[in-house]
Amino acid sequence: MQTPNRKVLIITYYWPPGGGAGVQRWLKFAKYLRNYGWEPVIYTPENGEMPVIDHSLEKDIPPNLTVIKRPIWEPYNSYKRFIGQKKDEKINTGFLTENKKPKKAEKMAVWIRGNFFIPDARKFWIKPSVNFLSAYLLQHPVDAIISTGPPHSMHLIAMGVKEKLHLPWLADFRDPWTNIDFYPELMLTPASDRKHHRLEKEVLEKADAILSIGKTMSQEFADILGKQSSKFHVIPNGFDTDDLETSGALVMDKKFTLAHIGTLVRSRNPEVLWNVLSGLVNEIPDFAAQLEIKLVGKVDVLVMQQIEAHGLSRFVNKIDYLPHAEVIRVQQQSQLLLLLVNNTKNAGGILTGKFYEYLSARRPILCIGPEKGEIADTFRETNCGKLSGFEDDEKLRKNILDYFESFKRGTLVSNANATEKYSRKELTRQLALLLDSLK
Repeated sequence: MQTPNRKVLIITYYWPPGGGAGVQRWLKFAKYLRNYGWEPVIYTPENGEMPVIDHSLEKDIPPNLTVIKRPIWEPYNSYKRFIGQKKDEKINTGFLTENKKPKKAEKMAVWIRGNFFIPDARKFWIKPSVNFLSAYLLQHPVDAIISTGPPHSMHLIAMGVKEKLHLPWLADFRDPWTNIDFYPELMLTPASDRKHHRLEKEVLEKADAILSIGKTMSQEFADILGKQSSKFHVIPNGFDTDDLETSGALVMDKKFTLAHIGTLVRSRNPEVLWNVLSGLVNEIPDFAAQLEIKLVGKVDVLVMQQIEAHGLSRFVNKIDYLPHAEVIRVQQQSQLLLLLVNNTKNAGGILTGKFYEYLSARRPILCIGPEKGEIADTFRETNCGKLSGFEDDEKLRKNILDYFESFKRGTLVSNANATEKYSRKELTRQLALLLDSLK
């Protein structure tokens, strides 16, 4: 381990005790950056609106880490009053709804969100943060700054600080901006759409380096500038071997469990899976006796309705939320891990952080997604499971039955390989090299 001799400010909205996928990428980078000569300094809201709370992630915060927390004002209490939601209820992400009939007020709130809060509801934190950090960094200098989004207001904070202090700036995108799958659902006016695109292009132009989690997203950002540039880089998400359950107490599920971990929104709803499973449980008594559908996380009401309509409710084990440490254990205990890609126009470029944790669990992965694109390429590279297309019920049925036969023989194992390059330590080494190159 190197003694850190350079400092980097990381501007992130998501940080423990907040939970979920948005926290983990930069928590893990911060955990290992010291190994490569960089001391992270975190800037994050004191009172942000977190979809979930997960104190188990706090163990990964490095000792004596400088974490600067500043108050943020967000319009979420007003939003909750407007749609009739209780103050202590959490706001779901990705347009997930657990109401059978979304209220008219919810639709109006989406329109307001899209057109009045640009780039997002954290916009009111931009100016105070720029002013605070510009003063703070004069007294506590750093060698570079990083912003990670969404929310993309974090990039606008970094852009303001760079303009004042002329520090090297790396902008990290965990998701696209204007090409994100739910962008059309924001009901933007032409003027609002133009503003989103203008701000996105300004960030891409002014940042010294643009970091994305996948090749497709990186190319899409390069296309916005209309030119190839050495400033575009890719470091995917990954897994931390420290998280894995290695004790002898790990016991595999007795049933043939298909486990989906994470939010299950309607654009990710695998209707083809419910069709295939419905047929199998009706045709094969042994399959029906052994099947368990394990859903860990928030599930859209449309998904639950389709499960019920296909007669599968009795097979479902629904768990609303688990701390990350327990999720890792569930993944390792499950017979089969279910990976569902959003059935949207940008599906070929989607490679979720969940995939890498599935990979680390060393369990076979059953994927429903595009048969060409980043997820398909990675499946071929790692030999981690079986993939079928969004509408390919025949191939999906064969994949499930192949796995079920292996389960009955006691030979259902993962044959994944070439996974080492996705370890969080290796990915952080790549990040440090990128930071070294900034001037």
